[in-house]
Amino acid sequence: PFWLLIPLTLVTAHLMHAHILAFHETGHGTLCRFGWVNDSIGLFIGTLSFQGLTAFRAVHDTHHNYLGTVKDEELWPFVVPAVPRWVRKLTAVYELLLGITYTPMLCVRTFYRTGSPVRDCAARRRVIYEYVAMTAFWTIALAIVAVFHWWKFLLALYVVPGILAGNMHSLRKYIEHMGLTGSSVLGCTRSIVASGPIGRFVAFSLFNITYHGVHHRYAKIPQVRLPKFAAMLNPSSEDEQKPYSSYTRAFCDMVWSLHDPRVGSQWLKSRVTRSDCDAALVGDPVTSM
Repeated sequence: PFWLLIPLTLVTAHLMHAHILAFHETGHGTLCRFGWVNDSIGLFIGTLSFQGLTAFRAVHDTHHNYLGTVKDEELWPFVVPAVPRWVRKLTAVYELLLGITYTPMLCVRTFYRTGSPVRDCAARRRVIYEYVAMTAFWTIALAIVAVFHWWKFLLALYVVPGILAGNMHSLRKYIEHMGLTGSSVLGCTRSIVASGPIGRFVAFSLFNITYHGVHHRYAKIPQVRLPKFAAMLNPSSEDEQKPYSSYTRAFCDMVWSLHDPRVGSQWLKSRVTRSDCDAALVGDPVTSM
């Protein structure tokens, strides 16, 4: 029945969003203490969400090592003052409506662009192998769907909730960083510390990513332990963000910034030229998180 399909789709989308965060954990190597198990899960979830694990790690490394700067590949183009406002607004609309395709495209851009942080030959070969395996998997999967005429099942069980999950991921990412122009971790990050049981359950289901400031300070702490370090989220200066009690409050603080989407303290400088930004982008390869 249609009335039952809607809540089931929403629950499935939330679980898919949780899987994206499990993939994020495998990128840090903290989902499982056995490396080969951790990476196998990452490759499996990444294949289903069109993301290569190695390419994602390269993008996400820059996000942790250069948070909110022009070298932050994950927040491109919102960290580059040389990018016109209309381009950033159009990018934000696209990411919030089709997040399931945006992050994979961001990873491909990072891999192929001039000055890519993925410079090690072995890592570049692994990225290519992962994309080849991903293409082979989806070719076989779609062939099976076509043979058995399972298009309706694919649409209802994967496409619709997958689009919603991708959009949830993008919205959560924006709540975490969009519009912040501080120079420190807490100055460029919003965190949510829920007080009620429902809020804590939602945070738990999302691998406690809500304690985002703690995660950015210590990326190797397993997400299950992040609530124990909530005291680290107390601001020590005026430009640092206090933790919010709910995603709703954090969303209300973020949404106004979408009229001019940007992140990072470089926006506060009086003059930033395109050559300055280009020079910053062609730097040393990123280090491991």
